[in-house]
Amino acid sequence: MTTPLYPFTFEPIFKERIWGGTKLHDYLNKPISSEITGESWELSTVPNDVSVINNGILKGKNLNELIDQFPEEILGKEVYSRFGKQFPLLFKYLDAREDLSIQLHPNDELAKARHNSFGKTEMWYVMQADKGARLIIGFKEETNQADYLSHLNNKTLLNILNEIPVKKGDVFLLETGTVHAIGGGILLAEIQQTSDITYRVYDWDRVDSNGKGRELHTDLALEAINFQIVSTKKEYSVIENKKISVLDCPYFKTNIIELNGEIPIHKSKDAFTVLMCTDGNFELCLNDEKYFYKAGNTVLISAVLTSFLLKGKATLLEITV
Repeated sequence: MTTPLYPFTFEPIFKERIWGGTKLHDYLNKPISSEITGESWELSTVPNDVSVINNGILKGKNLNELIDQFPEEILGKEVYSRFGKQFPLLFKYLDAREDLSIQLHPNDELAKARHNSFGKTEMWYVMQADKGARLIIGFKEETNQADYLSHLNNKTLLNILNEIPVKKGDVFLLETGTVHAIGGGILLAEIQQTSDITYRVYDWDRVDSNGKGRELHTDLALEAINFQIVSTKKEYSVIENKKISVLDCPYFKTNIIELNGEIPIHKSKDAFTVLMCTDGNFELCLNDEKYFYKAGNTVLISAVLTSFLLKGKATLLEITV
């Protein structure tokens, strides 16, 4: 059967957040309608937030409908055998005008038992950072539940957490159980398992316009926290027009392509590929068609599309499973 598959882009799903801002518009030209827009969900099959195609002849179909019709062609043979018709990853851009809550995510086992969900391992790529911006990731020293709870109750949790200054291009892998927060002044790309399960443990005593604080998940978090010291930053060096591997974890693999000219791409039919353009613009040449993209675009390339050419000047994250 001939499949009418081509590189897909999707309508962004915007999320207002108490900590959000306007960088999704200012830097990525996203059509946000609120000055506290914290997230743009680019590619999602989270229930009630399923991405809808916004280009080509299949415009208007959602991703689940597409996968239901062409599961192996889109997902790839290996991904389909591992996950069935479930798209395993979620892609976002985040604008943190203020610090996010201090939080963590459960592993697959806990998430399955408690929420019938995947866990949430995630990766961050820093696209822009204001002067002095930092991430909060893990503990300064190995700790335990009693010490953690003491600091949490005394509102001194920050004293035992690790703060890391960041700049454009920094990459971090956040494994499940890692206590973390994105700091204010950071715009980043996030790749994660398909999950919306977050355990919030401290939210800076913030309240909304009705004077109400956001829900905390103190008890749920206790069993999920990793109290060990973690190493999360990924070091790499770019080479123009070469794929540079920045991480390879059990859930996804990410390369960075610093495109300046052109690079042919040849891949297997085992898995889909997603390109996130974090800077610049480029074109994708497939057969006799040309597709044009710019910073902030996220492109799903089905597994059956195995050869194409990238041309332009751009920074690309290339993600597969």
